[in-house]
Parts: sequence; C-alpha cells; structure tokens
Amino acid sequence: MWYLAKILRAGLTDLPGVVVRDLGKEQCGIVTFTKEGEASSIVSQRLLSKGINTTVSQAKHARLDMGSRELDEVVRASVHYYNTEEEIEALAEGIKRVALLMK
Repeated sequence: MWYLAKILRAGLTDLPGVVVRDLGKEQCGIVTFTKEGEASSIVSQRLLSKGINTTVSQAKHARLDMGSRELDEVVRASVHYYNTEEEIEALAEGIKRVALLMK
C-alpha cells in the first residue's frame, strides 16, 4: 500500500499547480493534495464526475496540522492493499486530466 501511494505522490508531484500536502518521514496510503486556485471540494467534485472517488479533509477536523499550514481543505485519495499499480497510474492520469482542465 505504501509503495502504491508513493507512485501516486510521484505522479501528482509532476502536475502543474498540484501540491502534494503529505508530511512526515513515513507516509501511509492516504495521499492528500491541493490544486492551486481551486477549492479542494470543487476538485473532488470534478474528479467524482469522472468516476474518481476522493474525499475532502477540512481544517476543522485537523486543526493542529492544517491550521498551522494555513490550509482550509485538501483532497484525500486513499490507496488500499488491493489496488494495483495500473489502477494507481490510471488514478494519477485521471487527476492529471481533470486538474489540467481546471482554471
């Protein structure tokens, strides 16, 4: 699962305007990111319209972490042990297509 999340983070890091928000020495299967100039709730809705399931974490539920980083919300993608590398690559590609269309 951590390996798959690492693949997703790498794919998102290369996207213009997309910022991976995960911190820490050891990162888990939850990948969080934002898109410059777009509310994360809108990003998540646009992804859902393309069949990509994500959730949104809001600052009120992570005050110590997100508050100190001045983040209102982040898109959250959860990678699971049963996902394949191909699914993760497709997820990154789907996020890329949607993210690049956002203005």
